[in-house]
Amino acid sequence: MILVADSGSTKTDWGFFNTRADLKSLRTAGINPYHQSMDEIRKIVEEELLPQAGDIDISSITEVHFYGAGLATPSVCSRMEDFLRSIFTGADVSAASDMLGAARALCGKTEGIACVLGTGSNSCLFNGKEITDQIPSLGYILGDEGSSAALGKRLLSDCLKHQLPESICKDFLNRFDLDTAKVLDNVYRRPLPNVFLAGLAPFLSENRDIPEIRSLLIQCFSDFFTRNVITYHHPWLPVHFAGSLAGVFSQELKEAADMLGMKIGNVMTSPIEGLVDYHME
Repeated sequence: MILVADSGSTKTDWGFFNTRADLKSLRTAGINPYHQSMDEIRKIVEEELLPQAGDIDISSITEVHFYGAGLATPSVCSRMEDFLRSIFTGADVSAASDMLGAARALCGKTEGIACVLGTGSNSCLFNGKEITDQIPSLGYILGDEGSSAALGKRLLSDCLKHQLPESICKDFLNRFDLDTAKVLDNVYRRPLPNVFLAGLAPFLSENRDIPEIRSLLIQCFSDFFTRNVITYHHPWLPVHFAGSLAGVFSQELKEAADMLGMKIGNVMTSPIEGLVDYHME
């Protein structure tokens, strides 16, 4: 049996399978070894994943392919692989970035630009075999343009700085029971501020028909294209997207791409099924 995982800071999708037809998909809390200790990750696996796995014989798993946020350096990948081997003791284990996972799921074995839009954002140029260029994401403080964290940050800032109509700001702050003091506490004092910011993005989806909200969305996605995708200098390639946010805002993404003369390719809410196909092959 093969186990494939695609993980972000908010959620992790797991797929157990022998064949495409018998895929069992599970979901747990997000895993990001850059922000979480191995003890915290172990708790997620042991208290969320394994109980859901039910009658799956863990000892029958022969391959584990884990793709995740935070797996940006060989040392972090190695640490994650060691942890997974301690759980799945009979398996060959690999851990790689969520970006490589997205590229394999979205592009298969063809050339393209692969992007991830979720809690964070990332992108790469993929030649059908490997990543050949990658603009650094830089995280929610310096980058992550177009991500749900970036959208939440922009929405918060625009409301508190009176850049949006008063009625929108009032509805938003009331909805999440926020004021300036609570916002500063969540962003600068509490853990995982990127997850807090990302949790505000549903307000944008629910109010996307309001002209000011639509303008905010188009601007944020345009920033993603101009600061990331255009930099690859391959305008003839399709731009593929994976991630929960990409699925929700696919129309706004297309509008931003059209304005900049780019073509949207595949859009997958989760790359897990594409990864299953890739590893089956």
